[in-house]
Amino acid sequence: MSEYAEIDVFELKERLNDENILLLDVRTTDEYEFANIGGVLIPLNELADRLNEIDKKKEIICLCHHGGRSARAAYLLIEEGFDNVKNLVGGIHSWSTQIDSNIPTY
Repeated sequence: MSEYAEIDVFELKERLNDENILLLDVRTTDEYEFANIGGVLIPLNELADRLNEIDKKKEIICLCHHGGRSARAAYLLIEEGFDNVKNLVGGIHSWSTQIDSNIPTY
């Protein structure tokens, strides 16, 4: 099985507006509404049933709160034939503590 790559918040900040990236947030709706940096919300427990909503041509960067759920999402995507998948190291928590303190932590 292929491995996903990792991306840190500093690299993501530089690339966030790249139209070839799909930012995939796999947290719950409540978590996303509390704090987000944009992207598409597909909670991890719905991901397997909603793969058709994800553009395989894009580089997919998965994120969650700290990186655990997004790592599982990245593995699932790789298993389903997505070949350009990355996991955001430290998730939204790292973003809010290292990039943008206006994004609330929880």
